[in-house]
Amino acid sequence: MSKFSKILIANRGEIAVRVIRACRELGIKAVAVYSEADKTAMHVREADEAHPIGPAPAAESYLRQDVLVETAVKAGCGAIHPGYGFLAENAGFAELCGKSGLVFIGSSSQSIRLLGDKMASRQCMQRAGVPVIPGCDKPGLSDADLAREAEAIGYPVLVKAAAGGGGKGMRVVHDPADFQKSLEAARREAKAAFGNETVFLERFLIEPRHVEFQIFGDAFGHRIHLCERECSIQRRHQKIIEETPSPALDPELRARMGEAAVQVAAAADYYNAGTVEFLLDKSRKFYFLEVNTRIQVEHPITEAVIGVDLVVEQIRVAMGQELSWSQSDIKQRGHAVECRLYAEDAANGFLPAAGPVLFLQEPLGPGLRFDSGVQTGDQVSVFYDPIIAKLVAFGQSREVAVQRSINALQQTAILGLTTNREFLMAVLQHPEFQAGNLHIGFLSQHLPDWKPAPPVDDELILSLTLAGLAGKYNSNSNNSSLNGEPRIPDPWQSVGAWQICGGGSR
Repeated sequence: MSKFSKILIANRGEIAVRVIRACRELGIKAVAVYSEADKTAMHVREADEAHPIGPAPAAESYLRQDVLVETAVKAGCGAIHPGYGFLAENAGFAELCGKSGLVFIGSSSQSIRLLGDKMASRQCMQRAGVPVIPGCDKPGLSDADLAREAEAIGYPVLVKAAAGGGGKGMRVVHDPADFQKSLEAARREAKAAFGNETVFLERFLIEPRHVEFQIFGDAFGHRIHLCERECSIQRRHQKIIEETPSPALDPELRARMGEAAVQVAAAADYYNAGTVEFLLDKSRKFYFLEVNTRIQVEHPITEAVIGVDLVVEQIRVAMGQELSWSQSDIKQRGHAVECRLYAEDAANGFLPAAGPVLFLQEPLGPGLRFDSGVQTGDQVSVFYDPIIAKLVAFGQSREVAVQRSINALQQTAILGLTTNREFLMAVLQHPEFQAGNLHIGFLSQHLPDWKPAPPVDDELILSLTLAGLAGKYNSNSNNSSLNGEPRIPDPWQSVGAWQICGGGSR
């Protein structure tokens, strides 16, 4: 297959910026799309060209498959990269791309469809000999039958939606007396979220770790894994801190889990980048959970310890080239930690806190990477995921990587938004985290009532003064940005890289 001259990125924010930079590495022109809310966004400014696709709500823009494909064709693109979220795991979109003469940079629609159905994928892995969590995935059972199956599995039991993810359509049942109402509630939520009320049962594991393996395949039947990522630090089933290697794995367990991940890829005839997710219990038994059929948010930590560019490899494989690496080439070196920096109120149920980015100062130092989709003067919109950036710290040991993460968060300066920065530091500084004693209930067990420390007086005065100054510049500015929209000028250019709202120890 010939090289693409242009790729349309069917996404926004930091992942769109990440794909744009991968295109640049390959000498490919990157085509951005944007909603009305994003017409001055960073990914629009960084792309070689950008096209409007509709109003701010995602359902009227970034989820419009027909508009995205039509835009790609008109722009002369050879492929579409879906990023993650939105349409990245939509089998119908992958099929539509193919029918329109576009390459979908991801796995096949058949693999996406199979692995998007948790019951079907679970059954597929059982046939392939991959360990799955004990449970019941028989179709067509009555409520009474399911109740009997729950008794046989043993309580606590998990009622789980067959479609979707993100914790929707899931209920943990500890008492048989609560089973029926939990079953009905899970079905209602699954129907509302995914249009499919089908559920199945699994044994509920007590305090397991969430360990995933990066997999990659090409069109020549080569399939490998690129080792693991520990993703146990989660809030509402959403990861916020990830690391690699996992503190729980030794070489023998890593080899067994990696072999199982490749078995999963083979069983699903998997192609391009993906992630096999496992739960690891206290007895060090691991169980297949699901496959994310896309590049993961946390892919940079794998890039840091393996020394690869996963997005560039996605594009190469989509062009019909063989994998750049064999399994024997994959070696872990050092340790990496990723912290997801969100515009959210961690002390108030992690509620999103959209608004203007009055000032953003990235941290500087050895081993740091800051993947962001916003800059000073941009807006974190109420319409989309409120992620600001992914802060990645690499070191020769876990201790070094964790300390670099803490230092980098302390140096990260953000005005105009409430963020989870201090909460992330609290997690990283917790003795149990530093000891590597992690599980998916870590936050509710160790930091259930976390509140930020009050700012010291001089820091508060400085923050308020600078916020007011930024507002003054914003209101008086005649400067314009892309598409004629007003932008906040940068009054800090002559000030230097000094710290605001976060420097120093407390």
